[in-house]
Amino acid sequence: MKSMKYIVGAVAWLLVALMPPALAADQAQPAKTAAAKHKVIFQVSDNDARKWNLALNNVRNIQQDLGRDNVEIELVAYGPGLGMLKLESDVASRVADALAQGVAIMACENTMSNTKINKDDMLPNIGYVKAGVVELMIKQQQGYSYIRP
Repeated sequence: MKSMKYIVGAVAWLLVALMPPALAADQAQPAKTAAAKHKVIFQVSDNDARKWNLALNNVRNIQQDLGRDNVEIELVAYGPGLGMLKLESDVASRVADALAQGVAIMACENTMSNTKINKDDMLPNIGYVKAGVVELMIKQQQGYSYIRP
C-alpha cells in the first residue's frame, strides 16, 4: 500500500513537471469571479452636525464615484455621535436620504443603554449593533476600509 501512494505521488509530480508553464500557471490560479464590491465603514462619534454632514458627503461621493451597486457602506454611530440619530436630529433628512440609497446606518446599543435612550427616541429605519467599537473591529477584519471624518 505504501508503494502505491509513492507511485501515485510520483505520477502527479511528473504530470505537473511536464506540463507547459502557461498551463501550469492556469491550473494554479482560481477561476475569476465577478469583481468584489468595495466595502467601507465610517465611524461617527461626535455630536456635531458638521462632522455628520462631512461623513454623509463622503458616503454620497463614494457612491457617485464607484457606483452605488459597487460599494457596501456602513456608518456606525456611538458615544456623543449617537445624538445625531435621534428623532430631533439636525441631520435627520440627510440620514434618511443615505438610508434610501442603501447605506447601513447603525446605532450602538451600549451607548443607548448608558445614556437611557431607547429605540422610540431614534430615527426610523436605522439598524442597531451591540457595541459600535466592536462592529468597527469586526468589519475591518472582514476587509472593510475604515474612515473617520
